[in-house]
Amino acid sequence: MTAEYSTASRRGFFASWVQIGAPVGFLLPLALFAILNATLSADEMMAWGWRVPFLLSALLVIVGLFIRLRIDESPVFAAIRETKAAESRPLKEVISGHPRLVINGVAAKLIEACAFALFTVIILAWGKANQLDAGILMNSMIVAVILEVFTIPLMGALSDRIGRKPVYLMGALLIIISIVPFFLALSHNSYWLTQLAMIVALTLGHSMCYAPQASWFPELFPTHIRCSGIAVIWQIGSLIGSGVLGLVAVKILQVTGGHWYGLALYVAVLGIISLIGLLRLPETAPARRKGEYHPWHQH
Repeated sequence: MTAEYSTASRRGFFASWVQIGAPVGFLLPLALFAILNATLSADEMMAWGWRVPFLLSALLVIVGLFIRLRIDESPVFAAIRETKAAESRPLKEVISGHPRLVINGVAAKLIEACAFALFTVIILAWGKANQLDAGILMNSMIVAVILEVFTIPLMGALSDRIGRKPVYLMGALLIIISIVPFFLALSHNSYWLTQLAMIVALTLGHSMCYAPQASWFPELFPTHIRCSGIAVIWQIGSLIGSGVLGLVAVKILQVTGGHWYGLALYVAVLGIISLIGLLRLPETAPARRKGEYHPWHQH
């Protein structure tokens, strides 16, 4: 909806603000648990304090429901609904009518989903297996995520100027190229090396992949099946990229004796698959499209 409400020339910038929800959503519970740990005793925390964040999350549901019920449909979707052009079976049309976009879109999503899960969750398990300072890992990660709140809209704006694909490709390449130096830097157990590695991989690499998605994926599909098209790419890509990693990460660490090369290989393989998918997707940014691909107003 944000993408559809945005002006075409600045769609990448405005739509990318939605993506800030991921880093902010990561930071909020950390801040809340820090407050609870500072104000409650260990017994109080175990008895009832740990429930507070889960109860407060209900407020987000209420706020989200209120916003959704108060917002009108976007003009482009309202127009097709008036002409009764909305698809009654959008998922079927997405899969049968646009299999190439779905397959390549899912492939493109893999490296981004994998990167965020690895750099914010799995890396803590790897650090523990290698007796690294958990405080260094957590603090450098938090700083990198805070900085990403600011880099995401910048990368969204950059995608308006040079295209969705170039920004996304640069992010995927940066993650792939930096993954070995990333682990080598963390292995030194130095705060500044760890912080630099986190900024390169997470603040820059991940935001370059994540920011353009909010405008690129909607622009791939015509209006009447757009929501379903985005959902298929997003959910399947996230399931494979981060969900599978969460399931197999412990096994990878066990098989490799806690070494980093198993995780790095996993990232590299998904990265290569993503690069292939990215290269096979069309450029959709209005400033770079040159008229060759324009599904935005198709009914």
